[in-house]
This record gives sequence, structure tokens and C-alpha cells, in this order.
Amino acid sequence: MALLIIDRRQQGKQKSAVNRQRFLKRFRKHIKEAVSDAVSKRSITDMERGEEISIPKKDISEPIFHQGKGGKQRRVLPGNKEFIRGDRIDRPSGGGGGAGGKASSQGEGMDEFVFELNQQEFLDFMFEDLELPNLVRKQLKDSDSYKLVKGGYLREGIPARLNVLQSLRGAKARRIALSGAIRREIKALEKSLEEIGNDEESEERRDITVKLDRARRRLNQIPFLDDFDLRYNHMIQQPTPTTSAVMFCLMDVSGSMTQDIKDLAKRFFVLLHLFLKRHYEKTEVVFIRHHTKADEVDEEEFFYSRETGGTVVSTALDLMQRIVRERYPSDSWNIYAAQASDGENWADDSPKCRDLLVKSLLPLVQYFAYVEISSGRDQELWQTYSEIPTDFPDRFAMRKVSEPADIFPVFRDLFERRSS
Repeated sequence: MALLIIDRRQQGKQKSAVNRQRFLKRFRKHIKEAVSDAVSKRSITDMERGEEISIPKKDISEPIFHQGKGGKQRRVLPGNKEFIRGDRIDRPSGGGGGAGGKASSQGEGMDEFVFELNQQEFLDFMFEDLELPNLVRKQLKDSDSYKLVKGGYLREGIPARLNVLQSLRGAKARRIALSGAIRREIKALEKSLEEIGNDEESEERRDITVKLDRARRRLNQIPFLDDFDLRYNHMIQQPTPTTSAVMFCLMDVSGSMTQDIKDLAKRFFVLLHLFLKRHYEKTEVVFIRHHTKADEVDEEEFFYSRETGGTVVSTALDLMQRIVRERYPSDSWNIYAAQASDGENWADDSPKCRDLLVKSLLPLVQYFAYVEISSGRDQELWQTYSEIPTDFPDRFAMRKVSEPADIFPVFRDLFERRSS
């Protein structure tokens, strides 16, 4: 018996969109690995484009319907002159074949499945499960984020906002107010009947009985619920705190920073900048370059200026402290900082950097990340920062980078979403 399965689920104009999302979800692990490899090989100016991803064909096998074991089957197969029924045919061994190689008469294999990730999908996978640590909602002024809260009751409104409890309370109060005089009249008439007794022929008793019936009818005619009783929730907009945050990007551009080291530092900050733009629209970014002096610069100058000089790292921390004090009070802003350097510093300046961090900056910031770009022994700045007390385990992190392939894993490690 033939089995026919028809998928009648509704799809949008892009009929393959649902299937594509299902495919991306199923092979998420393979795609994340491919994205990570792609980021480590790209240039600074080529971070945002999509990527061609390949998955081994053996990993994308699909379930199929087939006949189970048992039963009688009859098949008509094409004949041949080389084999007879019962022969066992071995697989060809050896040989590689494939593009770019010489032709071979032996060997077998399976091509990889290749597909293209667009820019949106590529960035989604690149920044998946990342967040700014310790982000707190604290900014209230100039907020465009609101929530609806109850602000009393209205006599008119839409059915969805009808407050049943208040409406019933109003109806009960109305019935009590309107029926008070009638109930007193009924009570008085009933008392009069008791005084007269059971004399059915009494003219006075008949008059009282008629008045009592009329009073009870008037009481029953009072509606249980009237339009006058209806009450609707009055919803008002209340501003809510927003996650206002500022990220300080501190980059060493001194003479000890070779072009290769600067490129690695720029790769890290490019990833950080893309991450902030994509996930946090309200986040401001302050770019600071330093050698013997520090300057606040714009994005273009931060990534492409060729200015250089000696090395005094504390100038950047001093400038950051001054900007925080003037423009970003810690009671209203989530303050973050990321510093990239080769670790070399004027020896007398390193203790000052440690003191600035411990006494002035770390108590104010939500998170401070230091990335040292070096492949040899620990440099002056790394050794000094290692002496920072363990009083700030969730606010201070140090990582090392030695080659382009280390950038993305280190970035993910620093900003990976942590459990509450």
C-alpha cells in the first residue's frame, strides 16, 4: 500500500525560509565551529560579510521510509554478463580522487555539503550567547521605554479592560441604595399584617396585601447589573529604567606595538564594536588611544590613525576616570572598559595603573577586561595587574592573545553569558 504524506502547513512568500531556519537549528554546532574559524582568518575590514559553510555529507543524513524486514518481495533487476546471483563485490580501495588531483581509477568518497550564510545569519551565530556582564537597569531620565500600569477606573472603555469585580461592587452598592426605602416599606407592611392577624375578610388586610405585592414587584424590577455600574481599568504609561551603558575602548598605540600587534588589537575591538551595535542600541562607546598621552578620538581615528610614541598606560586610565566623573555617573550608567596592549609599560607607571584600577575605576565599573597581545613571557603590565586583589572577581578579567586564531575564543570567553 502506497503512503503519501502531504505537508499543508502555511508558509510565507519565501517558502524556503522555514526549512532554512530548521536546517540552521539542526546543524548549529557545525555552523558555530565554521563561523569561529572564519572570524580568525578574516581581515579587520571584512568582519561583517556572510560566509560559505561546508558540512560533511555524512552528518546531514535524513530519515527515510523503507520496507521493513519480512514478507515476500519480487523485484526485477537489470542483468549483466560479469556477475551472477550470490557474488560479493568489494569496494575499491586506495586512491583519492577529487578536485585539483590527478585522475584515478580507484577510490570513493563523499562530497561535502556547502551552503552560504548571509550577513544576518553570520552575525547571529558569531555573537550567540554573548552579553555584557552585570548589566543593571538604572537609567530613568530620557527613557523611551514604558510599561502600562493600572491608574484607577473609567466609566467607559473597551470590553477587554472591563473590571468585573469593580463592576459587581458598583452594582451591589446601587441596588442597596435604590432598594433601601422599598425594603423599609416592605418591612413595615409585613409588620402591619402580623398585627392584623389572619382575618382574610378584613378590608385593611387586603389593602396591605396589595401594597406589599406592589412593593415587592418594584424591588424585583431593580436590575442586577446596569450600564451605569460598569467600570473599566484605566491604563497609564509609566516610564521604566533602561539599560544605559557606556563602553570604554582603551588601545595602546605606542612604539612597542608593532603593526601585527596593532592589527590583533583592532580585530578584538572590531568584534567588540560589532557586538555592541548589534545587541545594545542604547550603549555609547568612548574610544581612547594612548602612548605617552591619551586622547579621546572618534571611531575612524581609533582604527586608522598612525600616531605613535612612548608608553605611559596610566594616561588612558586617568582620562577614563575624568570622562566618567564628568559625563557618566555610576549611579545612572553601566560602565564597561576593554583595554588592549602588548603589556610593555614604563616601570614606574605600572604601580600607578594598579592603584587607579583598584581605588578609582573597579568600584565604579560593571566589568573591566584586559587583553594582552604577546607570545612570550608575562609583560610588565600583566605582572602588575596580576597583583590586583581578588575583591573584584566578577568585575575584572585578564586574557592573553598571541595569534589571530585566539581573538574570537578570547572574546567569547570574556563576554560569554553567565548564569545568574
